[in-house]
Amino acid sequence: MSRNFAMLLSVLAVVAMTLSLQADNWPRFRGPSQAGIASVDSVPTQWNDTENIAWKTDMPGPGASSPVVYNDRIYVTCYTGYGLDEEDPGDKANLKRNLVCVDRKNGNILWNKEIPADAEHTKDFSGFVALHGFASSTPIVDDTGVYVYYGTTGAAAYDLDGTHRWTVSLGDKTHAFGTANSPVLYQDLVILNAGVEGNAIVGLNKKTGEEVWKHEGVKRSWNTPILVTANGREELIYSEEGAVRALDPATGTELWHSKGIDDYICPSVIPVGDLVIAMGARKNTTIAIRTGGSGDVTDSHLVWELDKGSNVSSPTYHDGHLYWVSESKGIAYCADATTGEVVYQERMEPRPKLIYASPVVAGGKLYYVTRENGTYVLDAKPEYKLITINEFKEDDSIANASPAFVDNKIYHRTNKALYCIGK
Repeated sequence: MSRNFAMLLSVLAVVAMTLSLQADNWPRFRGPSQAGIASVDSVPTQWNDTENIAWKTDMPGPGASSPVVYNDRIYVTCYTGYGLDEEDPGDKANLKRNLVCVDRKNGNILWNKEIPADAEHTKDFSGFVALHGFASSTPIVDDTGVYVYYGTTGAAAYDLDGTHRWTVSLGDKTHAFGTANSPVLYQDLVILNAGVEGNAIVGLNKKTGEEVWKHEGVKRSWNTPILVTANGREELIYSEEGAVRALDPATGTELWHSKGIDDYICPSVIPVGDLVIAMGARKNTTIAIRTGGSGDVTDSHLVWELDKGSNVSSPTYHDGHLYWVSESKGIAYCADATTGEVVYQERMEPRPKLIYASPVVAGGKLYYVTRENGTYVLDAKPEYKLITINEFKEDDSIANASPAFVDNKIYHRTNKALYCIGK
């Protein structure tokens, strides 16, 4: 059996396993696959203010975080009290982070829980922070509750009825880019990349918020770790300046590290069979690394490297190929996942301007949400084909979030509203 064929079988097995629950839930950043892969087969490709809109709900405030779906509820974060107007942001002492629970059937807001921000250690609403605001971390949810990260304000846990369980500070350092990393759940732990605030990835007890382990020395990492199984062992993998690292998710002990990308890293790695694909940096680089190593796996586990990528949004995967768009160049890419060979690179017309959301592949289509110019829908095939561009005329607010896809519906949020797209 060839290695490429074996890898394809491995990918199919992983996709089948991780997507088995996806028809009902999209419980974390980028969905069950951790790579923006949806199992829906009849999802809408066209919509506007009235067409294919099941419901629309105005949000209490803006946010760049993605909605997550668990059973009959949607959870999404936003911020209020400060930074709602760039010209007159107001008093930072009034800033609050909000976790909003929405009824999936009709869009009604069931509850809205606020946490006052740590104003002293919160960056002003200006520069890069103004591009995404103060609610960029996507919640994660399971039967035990909902978990969020609010940067210097801390990590917080809620019961599914909205009862606040705990809030824990993970550091008070700030950066001009702000905070974006989303939580990860593993057994009885909630794991957070607090590389900006505390230079560490930490594992907290889900029930109490008590620190169970800490992995220190995280370098310039704005991405969400992912969980993979390699050679029968579970690995927590993240990308940072100069390295891709795998930790034991139960203890935080480093299992291996490999050559990474020499710059700050925003995109999250994605799993593709026995590989992880890392992307990022201002030079736009993509690398493929084999998982399951030990210690310093050096360059021997670096399968391929490509001088094309994205500095902000993560890639997705479909049928042997990687797909992504450069966040500022407006160029769509397709590459062979096993070799890194570029299949196409096409400038999107009309120009999409900035793209901060990560793509989702659903029903054989690629969904790219742009900040200002709507959602571009492309064929998920190794030949560039733009199908349509969907825009709201009545909602001209910024869109930074990656959509969730459940039961052939799309849950899409802008700074103004949350939409259920589909009949």
